[in-house]
Parts: sequence; C-alpha cells; structure tokens
Amino acid sequence: MPRKAVSESVADADAAPGGAAAVDRALSLMAAFRQGDGPLALTELATRTRLYKSTALRLLASLEHARWVQRLDDGRYAIGPEVGRLHALYAASFSLDRVVLPVLRELVAATGESAAYHVRQGDARLCQFRVDSPHPIRDHIRAGDLLPLDRGTGGRVLVAFDGALSNSLGRHDRALYARIRADGYLASVGDRLSEVAGISAPVFAADGTVAAAVTLTMPAHRYDERYVKSVLEAARSLSGQIG
Repeated sequence: MPRKAVSESVADADAAPGGAAAVDRALSLMAAFRQGDGPLALTELATRTRLYKSTALRLLASLEHARWVQRLDDGRYAIGPEVGRLHALYAASFSLDRVVLPVLRELVAATGESAAYHVRQGDARLCQFRVDSPHPIRDHIRAGDLLPLDRGTGGRVLVAFDGALSNSLGRHDRALYARIRADGYLASVGDRLSEVAGISAPVFAADGTVAAAVTLTMPAHRYDERYVKSVLEAARSLSGQIG
C-alpha cells in the first residue's frame, strides 16, 4: 500500500473542486518557482510542495516532456520554454479592462458602492477604471479624472507602497504611511472631501511592486467598515495579473 503522507501536500490542501489531483500537484510544482529563483533541486521542489520526492519526480517527468520544465545536467530543474511561449500569447492578448472591470463590478455588486482603479501618474493619480454605485447619491468621479496623491485613500495607498517616500514628509504623514503598509489598506472618512468615505487597498504587479489601488467610495453616512474585506479580496484577486 502507498504510504500515507504525514501532512497534506500544497495541492491537496487547496484542491480544485471537481478537478484532477494529479494536475493540481503538477501545477503546484510549477507554482513552487518564485521570483528570483534559479534552478531548483528535486529536494527543494518536494519541500516547497510537500510532495514525496518519488511523486514529484514522476510529475516532473511529465512536465519535462511537455517542456514546462527543463532538467539541467546537474539534475536541477528550471522553467521550460513552453512557459515563455504561453506568456508571449498571453501578453499579446492581454486587455487590462477585461481583467479589472469584472472585479470592480463584483465589488459594486457586493457593497452597493462605487469602485475604482487608480494608477499613479507623475504627482497625481489617474482614475483608470470606474464602476458607479446604483445609488443616486454618490461621488461623481469618472474614468480619466486626475486626483491628488496626498488626499484620498487611493492616493495615499499608492504613496505608501511605492517605496520612495519624500524626505519632506512630516512625522504625522510618515506614521500614517507606515500604518497603511502594516494594515495593508486605508479606510478613511473625509480625507479628500468631507462628505465622502473611501477604502483602498494596493494591487501588486508580478514583480512585487505596487501597480494600482482598488478604491471603494461612498457618502460618509453609508460608510461600513465591513466593506474592507471586500476591497482587500478585490485587490488580491488582481495582484499578480497586472504588469
């Protein structure tokens, strides 16, 4: 009888509903390669995926055959050329609006408030995408509008995570940006306009840099801190897909 694993593999702990276990495990080996990695030994791949080395070896043989990985002369494994081919296809067909707008629509459906996607543009921030709340009373920012970086939750989140805070910032601002980085979001009432509340969270590019901020806005009297969870989920779902 096969030995029972001491602990669940990464793939088994997060298996696709209705999926194939072998595919989940093979994909977990691909996901084990991280930013900055060189070629990895079988032992390291097995450790990261919590697979038996014998299981990992069989799966790697299939991945190597399909050119998803390549086995080097020293026995270590590197990403294979098939990944590069598919990346080129993905990049050629990538459309940011097809990625971002469905997430914003889901956020609006979950909260009933307006959702936006802000990117830094010089010393300002651009509202690149926006989905309005169905409520007649709302703020009326539109896609294409430029907004300040130093006021409003979207701008402050972009500044907090961009890694280049100005030396001219006062102690209060530095403490605020440190708190935003620690919390992973900012919720505020009246930061840009006294009647408007906002909740923003960062969207990270594949290389770990901040790419954008997802922002939910609403009249101050409709602010609900329970919306923080929805904003964080929206930002996380976009992180890694941008850039």
